[in-house]
Amino acid sequence: MSTTAEAPPKKKLSPRKRAQRIRWAQYAILAAIAVVVAFAADWGQIQHVFFRSDMVKATFTEGLPNAFKNTLVYTAGAFIIGLLLGTVLALMRLSSVGPYRWIASIWIEFFRGLPAIVVFIAFGLLPLAFAGLVIPFDPYGTVWVALGLVASAYMAETIRAGIQAVPPGQIEAARSLGMPAGAATRKIILPQAFRIITPPLTNEVILLVKDSSLVYVLGLSGSAYELTKYGRGLANTNANLTPLVVAGFCYLLITLPLSILVRRMEARQKKER
Repeated sequence: MSTTAEAPPKKKLSPRKRAQRIRWAQYAILAAIAVVVAFAADWGQIQHVFFRSDMVKATFTEGLPNAFKNTLVYTAGAFIIGLLLGTVLALMRLSSVGPYRWIASIWIEFFRGLPAIVVFIAFGLLPLAFAGLVIPFDPYGTVWVALGLVASAYMAETIRAGIQAVPPGQIEAARSLGMPAGAATRKIILPQAFRIITPPLTNEVILLVKDSSLVYVLGLSGSAYELTKYGRGLANTNANLTPLVVAGFCYLLITLPLSILVRRMEARQKKER
């Protein structure tokens, strides 16, 4: 009776080995795509349209520092208004008084639901609806208020979450010692809440920096241009996109350090927990 040797069973890959092979396959695909793009792209045309050296120089010398400064000023003013108003709205949302909660809820849902560009357009048309209306420090005041109202709706929800994250025992201990509710909120609850929500509030600053690009709908003068409006104007004048690319890199100069700061703060909070 003849016997045949059975083939040894194939070894199954471990989950770790399988994941490793999938990862290397993904790297190979990405490398192949990069090679195809590198050979298919017209680098001379790309350099001419997006990275012309003479246009880079013109962008920096004609008014970029002023546009960069305006972007920072618009963002800072809107953040201050949004933070102050958002704190009030968060406290109203948590209030035991019904009308306060209703007003805060309507405000938050209204401005969270509207696109920021619609708010800008509405504020730009306010002088037509209210004759003689003058917003202080215009156009900066108009931008601060319009962008600050939108920011306040988002910040209010962030601040409310921070307040609710503070242990209830803190306020109870303060009240048991005879501290009024308002003083306990100012001195105990809000400081702890803001410490918790600092990373998300920094993210709000990043969003405000980008939303400041919507200022163009207000029809500002050249001295009040922010980065996007300045870059678009110069790009249209010279029929070249290099100024917009430079403006985009300027936004990165603002937002990337803030993003790194957010990650570090979040990592520190995790260690403290």
